[in-house]
Amino acid sequence: MRRIILVTTATAAFAGLIACTVPAMPEAPEGRAFFAENCVSCHGGAGRGDGPLVAGLTPKPTDLTVLARGNGGTFPTARALSYIYGNPADSHLSRVMPEFGGVMADDLVPIEIDGVLTPTPRVLAGLLAYLENIQR
Repeated sequence: MRRIILVTTATAAFAGLIACTVPAMPEAPEGRAFFAENCVSCHGGAGRGDGPLVAGLTPKPTDLTVLARGNGGTFPTARALSYIYGNPADSHLSRVMPEFGGVMADDLVPIEIDGVLTPTPRVLAGLLAYLENIQR
């Protein structure tokens, strides 16, 4: 009986240690908060590309609610990730949308992109979850 208790205690301790080292994955509400702070002025409250600054922008902001529709019904996680994070090879002047990569790089979580676990900024993982959630 004592041996069972020791094994059970050791197993519980190990599970607790793992739970402490693996951060909880961000979800859509966390991404919605980032969207509200950083994206609404151009993409609008519902993400349809109709924010208050749209009149002065060329090209017009993308309707973020139809990204999956334009990708055969599947949310284009890899493409959205690379566009939002920013491509270091491109100058920030070559696109209207700001690059968020530098501010996000410290807190990474693993998300699956095209079958590969990819270290991704936590806030961006939440934003991707939110964007996937608003597809119509």
